[in-house]
Amino acid sequence: MALPNVIPILRESQAPRKRFGEESPFFAMPRLMSRMFDELYRDFMPTQFRYMTESVEAYTPKIDVKDTEKDIQVLAELPGVDEKDIEISLTNETLTIKGEKKSEVEEKRKDYYWAERAYGSFYRSIPLPCEVKADKAEAVFKKGVLSVLLPKTDAAKTERKTIHLKTAE
Repeated sequence: MALPNVIPILRESQAPRKRFGEESPFFAMPRLMSRMFDELYRDFMPTQFRYMTESVEAYTPKIDVKDTEKDIQVLAELPGVDEKDIEISLTNETLTIKGEKKSEVEEKRKDYYWAERAYGSFYRSIPLPCEVKADKAEAVFKKGVLSVLLPKTDAAKTERKTIHLKTAE
């Protein structure tokens, strides 16, 4: 008896990975079990060690970009980042924000000593919709929020195109 005749082989299109737009319970089981044990472990973990489950390495700052008639305003949320660890550059109509988030925790008690350091760098590159005056750009960092103001060039201020909508028949 040939082995291929005994073992059923599912092709990619036959695999029961998705059913009615949802993930199949069979394939979701490992992910759900992992999440269950993570939550169980977190509930029994002493409060001073809960910090260890948070990762600094996967940090990506949230960015808001506002295009007004006169300028482009960029707001970046950078909680826990020091001003000296932020680098802002403007090249080829692209604003780049780089930085590093550092965290150090140290706790001494009579029955244990705990110290942990976590570092993670971030990099965000934002393409600008028009030309800006790089020499007039301003950046302010206050209470964990970076605010960058990029004044538009005179040509970019006047260059506005309206697209007329036609109805299709």
